[in-house]
Amino acid sequence: MSEQASFSLRRRNPDVLTCIANLSNDEVFTPPEFANRMLDTLAEAWAANHGGADIWSDPKVTFLDPCTKSGVFLREITRRLTTGLAEEIPDLQTRVDHILTKQVFGIGITRLTSLLARRSVYCSKHANGEHSVAKVFDHDAGNIWFEPLKHTWDGDKCRFCGAGRSVFDRAEGLETHAYAFIHTDNIKARVAELFGTTMQFDVIIGNPPYQMAADEAGQNVMPIYNLFVEQAKKLNPRFMAMVTPSRWMAGGKHLDEFRSKMLNDSRISALIDFPNAAEMFPSVGINGGISYFLWDAAYNGACAVTLIRGGEKFGPHKRKLNEFDVFVRDYRAVLILNKVLAKNESSFTDIVSPRDPFGPALSSNFTDYRNDEKAGFLRLHFNLGNKRETAWVSPKYVTKNTHLVQAWKVLIPKAGSGREREKSGVDLVLGPPLVASPGSVCTLTYVVAGPLNTKKEAESVEAYLKTRLLRFLVSLRKISQDAPRGVYQFVPQQTWDRQWTDDMLYQKYGISKNEIEFINSMIRPMGESAADD
Repeated sequence: MSEQASFSLRRRNPDVLTCIANLSNDEVFTPPEFANRMLDTLAEAWAANHGGADIWSDPKVTFLDPCTKSGVFLREITRRLTTGLAEEIPDLQTRVDHILTKQVFGIGITRLTSLLARRSVYCSKHANGEHSVAKVFDHDAGNIWFEPLKHTWDGDKCRFCGAGRSVFDRAEGLETHAYAFIHTDNIKARVAELFGTTMQFDVIIGNPPYQMAADEAGQNVMPIYNLFVEQAKKLNPRFMAMVTPSRWMAGGKHLDEFRSKMLNDSRISALIDFPNAAEMFPSVGINGGISYFLWDAAYNGACAVTLIRGGEKFGPHKRKLNEFDVFVRDYRAVLILNKVLAKNESSFTDIVSPRDPFGPALSSNFTDYRNDEKAGFLRLHFNLGNKRETAWVSPKYVTKNTHLVQAWKVLIPKAGSGREREKSGVDLVLGPPLVASPGSVCTLTYVVAGPLNTKKEAESVEAYLKTRLLRFLVSLRKISQDAPRGVYQFVPQQTWDRQWTDDMLYQKYGISKNEIEFINSMIRPMGESAADD
């Protein structure tokens, strides 16, 4: 074997794959450290299922990365197999040829990343090139396939991935981002077509693209990482390990069905969660954090959940993922939540409006208002930039929830904080609430809690919304900045006859001193800084 091949397959420092920049927030390159963490999780599960056997010493195990970008997974798998099979296949060149032709397979997501992946794995963008460490391929691609595909348009969107036609119906030679792995109704036939024969993969592992824009304005973004997960299951691997944004656990548009499937899939044996994605992916912001899971076809039981926050590891804790309709990420939070839910009280969601409380006309950028009071007009609460403002608006724009107009109510900002907690571990969760009198409305900058009978009741709700316990319960369902009605599902209603404080609530629900300290470590007091006002 050439010196170059030997050099390329051993661990080196620095590693070029730790230095390359991400192409976008949707196609995120996996740091080698993170890839190896996933491979360690896989190896432990394989050993547990195979009497302690080493997966890297098995010449028959096959691996697929269906969304290859930098090639880091395939490269690290190849490196481990090269070491692990040294006794089974003593000759280095024969060993490498066997691994790269019989065990390691990838599907590139773009032409550029396919070339990068081949360079990472074969040490050449041509698998059959002069400098390739593999000496038996007769074509450029080797086992890292890529060919440009077109979307299948159904009106304005792709039938397979939801991509917007106005964005991705591109001229020849431009990337369409029509990913081969998810643009098919028969993934087994597609894989056989790509690699020239029927394939059965033991391990499917990767970090899929996260989303696709559905229109030119970048609105109505469609998640697609869920499609890669579902397709991978259809190939019936023994194991699957995938990186995903963690937002599926409690939110995300178009993810309700996927979340239900994940939470009810007892084959997910391990889940490793990073609420602050920057701990592992420092060069890109991912709202809600990042995680990876291990799916084991032979497993049926509770999931070993590990939370890593600020470098501190919590778990693994064996948990049922479907204990609630969303996944509560921190086991310590589950203990507190169960105390609250044990009271079996009505949910605060019952008095919270939908996202457009008075109708779609009063949008967040509504401008048809007047600054001076006019008879018959309603007081309008809205935001101008980051500042709260009031003006006057015609009642003709009110098309929903007319019963709230002449009632006391509390306005709650629909966009709360979120990234703050990811970075520092402590957060406000919600913006400060605002008591609104009868004869008033708001734009969809707010959701509305009401109707309330008196100003005293409204001030009671306002005080309740400022408590740490309420905002802690909201945080369990609020995984991004958006705070619609659904994030209040775990919050119980109270009697609106007093100014609620955390001390009152902690006593009512039996929250222990240690649990209070945990809540305080997660939730910042409201009004602590001028930014809260």
